[in-house]
Amino acid sequence: MSHPLFDLSGRVAMVSGAASGMGRQMALGFAEVGADVVLADINLPGAEQTADDIDSIGRRALAVRCNVSEIEQVRSLYQTIDSEFGRIDIVGNVAGEGLMGRPEELPVETLQEVMQNLVVGRFTSCQEAGRRMLAQGKGSIINFGSIGGWNSLGRGHTPYGMAMGAGIQMTRELSTEWASRGVRVNAILPAQVWNDGLRKRIASTPELEDTFKGGIPMGRLGNPEEIKGPAIFLASDASSFVTGAILPMDGGNLAMNAGGTYPGSPRAYA
Repeated sequence: MSHPLFDLSGRVAMVSGAASGMGRQMALGFAEVGADVVLADINLPGAEQTADDIDSIGRRALAVRCNVSEIEQVRSLYQTIDSEFGRIDIVGNVAGEGLMGRPEELPVETLQEVMQNLVVGRFTSCQEAGRRMLAQGKGSIINFGSIGGWNSLGRGHTPYGMAMGAGIQMTRELSTEWASRGVRVNAILPAQVWNDGLRKRIASTPELEDTFKGGIPMGRLGNPEEIKGPAIFLASDASSFVTGAILPMDGGNLAMNAGGTYPGSPRAYA
């Protein structure tokens, strides 16, 4: 039997990027502990499949096509939530693509696109959710970040890292502004987690897997379903005094010095 502090029965959650990967797993996790879930994704058929899976466990799910970089689409998403559910209690801002490019070659337009996608779009979601949650007097927003927004990954990640760093600071700012009025805002920072895109990258550059593993003391990459625990914790009353937290989900990556190794590391160990 699960602890009642983790029970999300009677609450409505919205998860963007719910068609696949960690967005899908976050949405499933919320439903498994009782929430009804709005599933936003640019890939509507994928979001509809997640909705079918949630329906099968007895919770209500609504799939909505939404490009999170388009402000009016994000605003329309929340209007749909108003009309269909009449409230929003939990938001997981997961969707958003980060483009790459060497900083000396990067078109400024590419940087603008990434910032629109990962910063402006997410702020709009936070703003729309925050207004509704403030009126209710309670709510939890979970922003999806990356260890690449905490320190540098190199390899052309400049626009992605800049955007994720902005998302981390946005989380701190919103948590400070809204905490006294009942709205909590936290962020989860994954390290490398298996998904289709990562599998393709490693297939084309196999040495990348050992590069990643060398920085993760657990000695493995993450699995998408491992987002469920941190997300349920931050969404639920189990974290009622937690806001402004920047929670690594990284197998120990940020704890280890850049020159460090661990037993079994693919790097030289002495």
